[in-house]
Amino acid sequence: MLGTQFYHESIRKIIVSFGTMFNKISLVRKDSSGNITQSMKVPLAYGPKEKFLARLRQDADLSKTVAITLPRIGFEIKNLSYDPTRKLNRVQKFKKVKGAKASQLDTQYMPVPYNLELELYIMAKQSDDALQIVEQILPYFQPDYTLTIHDMTDMGIKRDVPVVLSGISYEDSYEGDFTARRALIYTLSFTTKFYLYGPVTSSKVIKTVQVDQYAALPDASPKREQRYTVTPKPTTSDADDDFGFNETTSFFTDAKEYDLETGEDVVPDD
Repeated sequence: MLGTQFYHESIRKIIVSFGTMFNKISLVRKDSSGNITQSMKVPLAYGPKEKFLARLRQDADLSKTVAITLPRIGFEIKNLSYDPTRKLNRVQKFKKVKGAKASQLDTQYMPVPYNLELELYIMAKQSDDALQIVEQILPYFQPDYTLTIHDMTDMGIKRDVPVVLSGISYEDSYEGDFTARRALIYTLSFTTKFYLYGPVTSSKVIKTVQVDQYAALPDASPKREQRYTVTPKPTTSDADDDFGFNETTSFFTDAKEYDLETGEDVVPDD
């Protein structure tokens, strides 16, 4: 079981898709007359909240020309857990025919359900900036938003992945005197319901089934009497097509045998 190398990038696809949802959030600032004075795209980065807060503490001097930019959005993985409520039949398989002549059949067992928990951090030094960002996110989650992801490109599988908003918290990290930098932090907790896939097994496509029936099997050299052959109808059909079968029954009295190497009927050696 273990030891077969495979990597479908399932978790990576979830993380990238999750970050992409929040990659185009922007905000505007207005003066007392309602005129727009500044418009900016909110930067997004993967990393823990403590990393950004440490940068803020290190760059606490407001007179410095270089400091961490606020507002900012960050996110990170918090937990990965099995979800038994979405368990699928473990013996069923996905199947896909490949090759120019449909000569290869790829099979894969049903995937395993997992929940990936992520946290999104919205950090700002002005309350209005933080609220602008929060209000651009929350209306889309009621409480979930569905992403369509190419789960298994090789097998042609696309799946809808619910991203569930499970909680919101607020924190004001302002400490110290008036020279200290303030950070308002909204933390949004999400749960993504996705699947992990096992290895893909490849085999040749069976296009012909042939059964030879013999009489007097206790004999040292039994003689064949009947051959039953099944082929798809039409013979050019693929495994994914809606096809029928051609069934042929032949009778023999020549005592020949079918040679697996040559594919021909031959007289057996005494």
